[in-house]
Amino acid sequence: MILQTHNLSKNYGKVQALSNLNLSIEKGTVFGLLGPNGSGKTTTLGIILGCLNQNEGSFSWFDGENGAKTRQKLGALLEGPLFYPYMSAIDNLKLACKIKNCSEDRIELVLKQVGLWERKNSAFKTFSLGMKQRLSIASCLLADPEVLVLDEPTNGLDPQGIAEIRELIIDIAQNGKTIILASHMLDEVQKVCTDFAILSNGKMLHQGKVDVDLGDQIKIEVAAFDPMELTNFMNESPLIAKSKAVKGIWEITLNGEHSAADIAKALADKNILLSHFEIVKKSLETQFLEILKEHNA
Repeated sequence: MILQTHNLSKNYGKVQALSNLNLSIEKGTVFGLLGPNGSGKTTTLGIILGCLNQNEGSFSWFDGENGAKTRQKLGALLEGPLFYPYMSAIDNLKLACKIKNCSEDRIELVLKQVGLWERKNSAFKTFSLGMKQRLSIASCLLADPEVLVLDEPTNGLDPQGIAEIRELIIDIAQNGKTIILASHMLDEVQKVCTDFAILSNGKMLHQGKVDVDLGDQIKIEVAAFDPMELTNFMNESPLIAKSKAVKGIWEITLNGEHSAADIAKALADKNILLSHFEIVKKSLETQFLEILKEHNA
């Protein structure tokens, strides 16, 4: 386990910024903390990076490690790009190496990784906002950390900049890094992350897998003239990954590569006479709102 938190809580006077947060983040995942501004995302990142002190609870990195040795394994971007405007990209990173007390050997590698090697001698002030953000990520990678922690990495960027940062995050993850990022953008979490947690008003409402809870699986609505027969089928069928019944209509998420035709054939083989059968294409936003509704009920 890369990171585990136990009842992590933080308040600022009378404002409860974080309440009993329990997270489990595994190695190799791209984990998204999803929620609106003020939901507790940045507070969470500040605590786990040692920038803030929690009022209650605890957290541990790497199955129990904490302290200076742990921080050496982390690369973090909590604020916007902060570099000297008149210095070149490469000189800014050389200075960052001195601050981080790490070798300059990886400067060329990280600049190439973020797509800025051709602009290594350009002054920082000439960079677009997306390029500045990529240089910030390059700085995070200088000490070759095991984990990258990013707070709203696409905030304020235009569509091209968002796409560039998205592809960069995916590339870094494919090279074996664990990434923890905070975002209020549902679409970005769905495109980049493997796992996610939803925060609202300092509380965690849900933690799950993106491909299961925010994925594109086929969803089907089914009802039968004999509700008991259909209920028994739902409880036994290996085709079904997830199901729930609302007012006699079952909503089904299928396993793997199974299709609507597969479930229709399986029902026919069981001689279950259907009164309703509909393929439902839900938007990502609808799925997200359903998760919120379930956990606020």
